[in-house]
Amino acid sequence: MEEQQEQVEVPSYFLCPISLQIMRDPVTLPTGITYDRDGIERWLLAASTCPLTKQSVPADCDPTPNHTLRRLIQSWCALHADHGVELVPTPKPPVDRERVAELVSRVQAATSSAAGLLDALRELKDVAAESDRNRKLLAAVPGAVDILAAVVVASCQDAKATCDEALEVICSLQLSEQCLMGVVERNEELVDALVATLQRSNTTSRAHAALLLEAVTAVMPSNWLVSLPEEVFGEVVQLLREKVSNPATRAALHVLVGTTPWGRNRVKAVDAGAVPVLVDMLLDGPDRRGCELALGALDRLCGCAEGRAALVAHGAGVAVVGRKVLRVSEVASDKAVRVLRSVARHAATAAVVQEMAQTGAVGKLCVVAQSEQCGERTRERARETLRLHARAWRNSPCLQPHLQALYPY
Repeated sequence: MEEQQEQVEVPSYFLCPISLQIMRDPVTLPTGITYDRDGIERWLLAASTCPLTKQSVPADCDPTPNHTLRRLIQSWCALHADHGVELVPTPKPPVDRERVAELVSRVQAATSSAAGLLDALRELKDVAAESDRNRKLLAAVPGAVDILAAVVVASCQDAKATCDEALEVICSLQLSEQCLMGVVERNEELVDALVATLQRSNTTSRAHAALLLEAVTAVMPSNWLVSLPEEVFGEVVQLLREKVSNPATRAALHVLVGTTPWGRNRVKAVDAGAVPVLVDMLLDGPDRRGCELALGALDRLCGCAEGRAALVAHGAGVAVVGRKVLRVSEVASDKAVRVLRSVARHAATAAVVQEMAQTGAVGKLCVVAQSEQCGERTRERARETLRLHARAWRNSPCLQPHLQALYPY
């Protein structure tokens, strides 16, 4: 089919300047340039200029359908169908702003009727699922996200299907930090509703709740974050333990890293069992970003005595952290060195000092201290750690001769 189509010369003005494919739904910008709708809408989500002319395009620009060109393309495709050219169907009319706003109003008006609310949410979800353009329109409707968040709060316990639909719609939107912060401020019970959703057995709903929890905790001020309930950390750790899905795991790691710069939250996370779960995750060999996040979370948790105690109590804790040095990325090496420094500085019993040498962690620190693969701050942390127990490590029989030669002190 593709070989046959290549034998037919396609008129250049039938091709989208972005995708260089035959346009299925040509639309024209105010600049006078015509593009395929899907391509230009994706472009305008990230930029506010015409790709060809570089002229600015208003944020509320609604490209004009080029019906004449579409009919020409359809006629040409039909004429060359015998050569393998695919027919171009008449596109479905796009949803306009008024229609999206009307659906949001229906959701708001149907809050007193469970069946009506569920139908309205499903219709809104279908519209949002059609295109990035529709999701952008929905996010721009004043109060739309607040209405959906209020539905999540009101229905998380008794009307789970309704809560699920509202969560899915919110998670499909690309919301700004300002928008998310406003939603959190106006829906004080949102975090509790997300925790209640995480406690359910529906894996899809739990994943959506994790993604929204990641988004809202990322914009919360520190005075709000320090008062997060213990249940948040319990459910986040449970997500990591159960490996609900890759997006849920990634979101849970982001929540752990983002909420634990403070001692109170660190202890809450440690009490929830975060440290052994993170160590087990590292043993499973996650991808690069997963490894960086897991080490970043361990670095945070080792900032408190409870976290360090949990790490050294795990049979593979020190070993797996040391193993990740110089094997994953510069970021992962830096986080691992920070963890080892915390342990050596604050939790270094004689047994722990010996374990660090036996498991190869000290050898890795020797290499890092001299390596150009790591940044200067990472190298200095490695040197600082090596100085802490130089007497015990310098001539340790656990260090191979070439590593003893690298020992800087």
